Amino acid sequence: MTDDNRQLGVELGNLGDQLESAEYPMSEDELLEEYGDEEIDMEGETATLEGIIGPLNEDEYRDYGEVEQAIMNMVGDEAIGRKNYSDRTPPAAGEDRQDEGAPDQDDQGGQESF
Repeated sequence: MTDDNRQLGVELGNLGDQLESAEYPMSEDELLEEYGDEEIDMEGETATLEGIIGPLNEDEYRDYGEVEQAIMNMVGDEAIGRKNYSDRTPPAAGEDRQDEGAPDQDDQGGQESF
């Protein structure tokens, strides 16, 4: 398993290697028949390839890049890890950042994170 098979909180593992070496173009039916039951790890959660990209109802995938992009487009919040986390930008002076869902943020349940 290569480090290339993990990005944005999504771990493709051996599936990534299999998809990279597959022959394209490939119809969605062929793709899901061959690899649909393979599991993808997302920050402690797992889902099958079919469960993730099946709802797209694509006709065909021309290359591995299209399959990978479909996966990344369809994974939910469970793949991103800790929300509102950034190791690049410290809080600005006077800014009080807290993790989403912190105990004193009950009144912000419907607020979107950016």
